[in-house]
Amino acid sequence: MHITKAKIRNYRSRAHCDIEFRDGLNILVGDNEAGKSTLLEAVSLALTGSLNGRPLAQELHPFLFSVQATRNYLAALHGGKPATLPAITIELFFSDIPELAEFRGDNHSEKPGDLPGIIYSIEFNDAYKDAYEQYIAKRDDVRSIPVEYYQAVCQSFARKSVLPRQIPLSPVIVDASRITTITGANRYVTGLIREALPPKEQVQLSVAYRKLREIFLADDSIKQINAKFAERHGEISEKTLSMTLDPTARGGWETAVMPSLDDVPITLVGKGEQNAVKIKLALENSSDANVFLIEEPENHLSFSRLHGLINAITKKAGARQLIITTHSSFVLNKLGINNVILFRDGASMRLDALTADTYEYFKKLPGHDTLRLLLSSRSILVEGPSDELVVQKAFIAKHGVSPLEKGVDVISVKGLAFKRFLEIAKLLGIKTDVVTDNDGDVEALKAKYADYPADGKINVRYDDDEAFPTLEPQMLKANSLERLNSVLGTDYDDPDALTEYMTKPANKTDVALKIFDTTEAITFPGYINAAVE
Repeated sequence: MHITKAKIRNYRSRAHCDIEFRDGLNILVGDNEAGKSTLLEAVSLALTGSLNGRPLAQELHPFLFSVQATRNYLAALHGGKPATLPAITIELFFSDIPELAEFRGDNHSEKPGDLPGIIYSIEFNDAYKDAYEQYIAKRDDVRSIPVEYYQAVCQSFARKSVLPRQIPLSPVIVDASRITTITGANRYVTGLIREALPPKEQVQLSVAYRKLREIFLADDSIKQINAKFAERHGEISEKTLSMTLDPTARGGWETAVMPSLDDVPITLVGKGEQNAVKIKLALENSSDANVFLIEEPENHLSFSRLHGLINAITKKAGARQLIITTHSSFVLNKLGINNVILFRDGASMRLDALTADTYEYFKKLPGHDTLRLLLSSRSILVEGPSDELVVQKAFIAKHGVSPLEKGVDVISVKGLAFKRFLEIAKLLGIKTDVVTDNDGDVEALKAKYADYPADGKINVRYDDDEAFPTLEPQMLKANSLERLNSVLGTDYDDPDALTEYMTKPANKTDVALKIFDTTEAITFPGYINAAVE
């Protein structure tokens, strides 16, 4: 069983969000503030009734409501118009299987038809109608949504009240980055360990800790300290003051035992190791879970460690549903770009129309910056670092600011990957320019990009003069010998000699850096100017 769709209204940054999920793997990508984390949080809230590990009633505040919903309510209220209190709704549609028949009904927004699922609402409680009317008597004094008059209601699509424990879909949500303080991190990890231990071993640990307390109290130094306290009987209290250890439940082993790695407390090891351990422990405590919700597993991890963690996550999840958010191209390439759900301009879409070859290419070579392309509004693809520097310089010369300041991402792409990137750009409608060498064979270049005729969205930029096959001779063609000598700090009197110098592999990056750093006026080839227009 799995979640097939989520429809969210008025929750945090998601005033309106409809997203479909697959059984198995789903990778959420999008820019910052796109709503990826909000989506995971909303799904978890609907299934568990908890937020940040606490019942919603303890976490309910006005900022859970979207800005737009709040503004609309306050505008109507202050304008003397009927002001309907907004509600947050989270609809989760489940796979239509016999085990979920009791959740089947028409209490959903996908009418007509009976479907299985739940609707979780944070809505006004009519029991507070009189108190609310009194509260808004002075309308101009109301500055936020009065959540004190709200309640959380969860119903199945069959219109029956549902408690979290009655919902067959059980989530495991992992966001290790949220635990930042030493105490918080220790409690988080200890909690995961406690939940992973069977009851018998928890009892054994509790007994061992109680014995440790008894040993502490029997220590001679503690006895001496307590004897001194006893001598001062009556000064501080009429009762005898002594030093002890907390014997109550809140003073159990969970609050005193600190997990360690190679005898180093976990809160003092590297952040990457901490996050990996937290994620793996959470997955260990997942035998009853149907849905894994994992927030940015790449935090603080190197490629090699991330590779191992991704393998562990997919192995542990097995055939169960896995929803991951990421800002890592490595993660999405490794797990399969065909599993990506892109959050863009308030909507979501899947990259499931790419060719199988492209999926496999990025999966086998996960180091490509595919995420940069996915999140860009416009991109310029170039053949390497040298070309990237020159194109960026040309853009700055044209616009006075760097490409990123204009929302343009210049991405260095290896030759074999150009068409793979263009396939993604075409699918998503991203305006993309390819800046490429003609390599002395214009006809071969035309044949290579025959599937991408210039259409205003995708344009392949090159110079058709085969006598100038690469960037360096093109720069010499566009500028005088004297000008390039001045920029590069060289003193060649023969254009061929300067070209040979610039095209040597050992010099290419240095040449590009000097062009990028120069304050002299310099001319760029026409095909580059067209790309940065």
